[in-house]
Amino acid sequence: MDVKCKICRRAGEKLFLKGERCFSPKCALTRKPYAPGMHGKKRGKRLSEFGAQLKEKQKMREMYGLREKQFRNYAESAIRQKTHSGKKLIELLESRLDSVFSRAFAMPRKASRQIVSHGHVLVNGRKVNVSSYSVKAGDVVKIRPQSENKGVFANLDTVLQKYNPPAWLSLDKSKKECKVLNRPVDEPDLGINVNSIIEYYSR
Repeated sequence: MDVKCKICRRAGEKLFLKGERCFSPKCALTRKPYAPGMHGKKRGKRLSEFGAQLKEKQKMREMYGLREKQFRNYAESAIRQKTHSGKKLIELLESRLDSVFSRAFAMPRKASRQIVSHGHVLVNGRKVNVSSYSVKAGDVVKIRPQSENKGVFANLDTVLQKYNPPAWLSLDKSKKECKVLNRPVDEPDLGINVNSIIEYYSR
């Protein structure tokens, strides 16, 4: 079984690491809604407050595909805002170029990160190959015209026919470009207690 599917099963929730597959009946968590391993079906012991915070942190870090140091930097930056730290953390993570591309074009974040790093993405007409680049309201994210025929985009038109991005993004499916309308907001599919993560890093 794919390692990403094991991560979701271990977390007990969908972290949407496999893009469209996570919404289909093929999703491993849908088929096997318990932790991997021979003892996976057994009910686990109750977590301590610290354990629950750690679990939420691990879930979110895996969701965005970040190393611990990267994720900690985002969390500490959000905490320095003093108020609404949880919302600020989501805003910082969702504003990453790889996250915006993933949200806009219905692709897994790992694939989006590779697409960005390989130079297939334009921001306001300029090529940007840094996944952590912070996208702002008013920015236009577009697939480079020279890259549209690449294999990674082979099924994109079909996928986009039935896909609608979050309300804070405006997608022109024919032009393969997306405009950021405003600041990212918490998406219902996150399923994470962000305040627990803030408490974890505020210790």
